Amino acid sequence: MEKTRYNMAFMWLICLVAAMGGLLFGYDWVVVGGAKVFYEAYFNLESESLQGWGASSALVGCLLGAILSGALSDRFGRKRLLICAGLLFSVSAVGTAMAWTFFWYTFFRILGGVGIGLASNLSPMYIAEISPAKLRGRFVSINQLTIVIGVLLAQIVNWLISLYDPAELPLNPTFEQILATWNGKIGWRWMFAAEAIPALAFFGLMFFVPESPRWLIKNGKNALAESILSRVGGAEHARAEMMNIQQTLAAEEISRVNFRDLLEPRLIKVALIGITLAVYQQWCGINVIFYYAEEIFQAAGYNVKGIMFNIIITGIVNLFFTFVAIGTVDKFGRKILMLIGSAGLAGTYGLLGLSFHMEKTGFLVVFLTVTAIAFYAFSLAPIVWVLLSEIFPNRIRGAAMSIAVFSLWIGCFTLSYSFPTLNRSLGSAKTFWLYGLICAAGFTFVLLVLPETKGKSLEDIERELVD
Repeated sequence: MEKTRYNMAFMWLICLVAAMGGLLFGYDWVVVGGAKVFYEAYFNLESESLQGWGASSALVGCLLGAILSGALSDRFGRKRLLICAGLLFSVSAVGTAMAWTFFWYTFFRILGGVGIGLASNLSPMYIAEISPAKLRGRFVSINQLTIVIGVLLAQIVNWLISLYDPAELPLNPTFEQILATWNGKIGWRWMFAAEAIPALAFFGLMFFVPESPRWLIKNGKNALAESILSRVGGAEHARAEMMNIQQTLAAEEISRVNFRDLLEPRLIKVALIGITLAVYQQWCGINVIFYYAEEIFQAAGYNVKGIMFNIIITGIVNLFFTFVAIGTVDKFGRKILMLIGSAGLAGTYGLLGLSFHMEKTGFLVVFLTVTAIAFYAFSLAPIVWVLLSEIFPNRIRGAAMSIAVFSLWIGCFTLSYSFPTLNRSLGSAKTFWLYGLICAAGFTFVLLVLPETKGKSLEDIERELVD
């Protein structure tokens, strides 16, 4: 049998454009970490609850975006909602930069969060639905790569903008000292405004990519779907994929999606696996490093400019180990990478907590923080998105994915909102030990419950998990 020759240029082009949603997700998600010390002073956010709300308010929008994507993506398609996400990112970037009260700051952060909720759900789903089975892990991991690039971009932009201000702030500066600087008055606004450039590019480019062929078949547009699949791998590939997809779609269910379908006995197990993976990816604790890097590195003894530089180091490590994931996910499989990452995070958090407990800070905290990010970057960060894009059946993928991503953002919100309180009530040591216990529990779940999906078509995975 002749080996299928895929149109890699076409695949890379459309997947990179779709994955720009991930880049904006990463930028919008992390930009708050660098701007935090400045906007808190500008808006005089003295209480822990207001500080937590300022850092996590966008996550409320993420929840709304995740639910909207499930309710609307199976009706209107993946492409149109990703275009809407690009528009929301653009408006949010400009609006947050121009906010003169804390109310309007949180309003535009929530609006951007809706864009994150849409993009985080639909970008990996779209890529999975158009990619050949043998290449799917690699292409879906591109979405995580662009998330990481967005994270690093936000960190570099924050650092460069902060350097524009010649003022040197002392360790643990007061609000009055911060407000006397250019960064405290204006600089933090440019950190948010810079996102408008890639957001507008994503908005424009999404008009030129095709719709998901699986969504087209589900909605009776077979000819258009076949033409897209032919561009991916030729006529024979298109015919085989069309037949495979149609076999998993019951005729009476082609245009109907009901969230109650997820409660069917044969589907609820798959839904629970997806929800657990999504929440675990957040409760593993790594995101507090991105949101509250300033507090962690401040506790380790660094001043503001030292903190900003250390944050860039975490971003570079994050990017490098994401490439490790892309190179290994289709070779070694999903499960083994998840197990290595979970065990590595549990051990690293144990040591990080011990270093705070023994008051061994400085470089040691930076090293252990970077180590934790490395374990996360080649395991939970990309692999959970790959798995969520794979395990749900064709006919309810949009609804199931939205529930899983909604659960993910619930996990992210509770983690981010609770960290300032946990850090002050338990202390840094016990807080990181708690995250270590969660990672140990996650290791057990992956070992005992998670199936391996490497090299299988979406329809083969569906038959294995559901039938």
